[in-house]
Amino acid sequence: MDVLLDGTRTAIDKEVFANLLGNSVVNGRVPFLRAIERSEIHFQDLVELARKAEVPFPLFFAPLEQVNEQLRAKTKKLLQGVAPDTFTVNSRARIELRDVELIVKDLLRKQALVKKHDLSLVKNPIAGVLRRDGRTPMQEAKILLDALELDTATIRGARTKALALDLIIGKLEAKQVLVSRSVRGYMPQLLEVKFSGMTVRDSKVPYIFLAGGDHGDDQEPTGRQIFTLVLMAVLVGRGIFAPVTYDASSTAPSAGREYDIVGEILMPTNEVKRANIGSLEEIQAAADSFKVTPSAMTVRAMRLGLVSTEVALEYLQTLATEYRNRTKPQPRQPKAVNAVRKYTGRELASRLLDAVDARSLSEREFCRVVCLNRVKPRELHELRAALR
Repeated sequence: MDVLLDGTRTAIDKEVFANLLGNSVVNGRVPFLRAIERSEIHFQDLVELARKAEVPFPLFFAPLEQVNEQLRAKTKKLLQGVAPDTFTVNSRARIELRDVELIVKDLLRKQALVKKHDLSLVKNPIAGVLRRDGRTPMQEAKILLDALELDTATIRGARTKALALDLIIGKLEAKQVLVSRSVRGYMPQLLEVKFSGMTVRDSKVPYIFLAGGDHGDDQEPTGRQIFTLVLMAVLVGRGIFAPVTYDASSTAPSAGREYDIVGEILMPTNEVKRANIGSLEEIQAAADSFKVTPSAMTVRAMRLGLVSTEVALEYLQTLATEYRNRTKPQPRQPKAVNAVRKYTGRELASRLLDAVDARSLSEREFCRVVCLNRVKPRELHELRAALR
């Protein structure tokens, strides 16, 4: 195929072009698809596609064998942090690594940087704590809660679901499990797939990434994120590192071991059985108390035999309709330092600011890797204030 510039044509290997970009975040973009169809591309379009896919431009002119070796090395690096298969709970959704590739690479860079500069880090006490088989979900729930120095009563005692979410994040990060939350416009790639999040492997600082936006199951966001966060904490405990999707409204007979452990953490069997859940209104009140969505509360009650499948389906349909008809809040553009804190995570940013203070990490490098250049060195005092 040809690269067009100022009326001249320069030939490159079409297979090289297809291999470099076909399994990247730009594989669905019009300039790529048009180039494959026409066997030609304008130089400016090629440069732009390469930039967005984080592909070094000279590789387009390299031999095919060398390119394929580079791609194998890239895939190997990604698979060190995230398995290629999607972990699903009652969901048919599948995530391709290219859908989250740049985010995985970014979180791997952040993990490497904090391990380089923070010598106080120890082997992670949460990763793998639930690997052993033969225990009940109730026993597993207690093991994880104890490891996090947390209990269900403390979660339920939070004044709001947002504060409960912050509480759980704080407990995870206190144990070196980093938490990143999706912030549109402040991540290295635009997420164009619906998924719950992912867990990224590391022996000291595993990352949990919480996806935002609409998951297509008509659930209020904060309660769903609490369930998602706890589910992914369970996956870290089980040593599972992969993109994650789950159907929060599924009434399938069995949801799997991980889902049942989450149920025991957030909605313990004994407490749910003592709750008043004889009507949809009482389900909604219980959901507020347990800091979950009404749909999650409905499904949990059904799985415990407190609500019939028929009644649960009726409740779920009503809740979905109510959610779709709600007054939708207008999205607001976050302040840059708050967006960086949310995407990078408070713990990682704080530890690496300590490295800046110790002069082992430059302000410029901190802003490049931690803030993706969205915060300038002169603005770091604002980030420090946002982290308090």
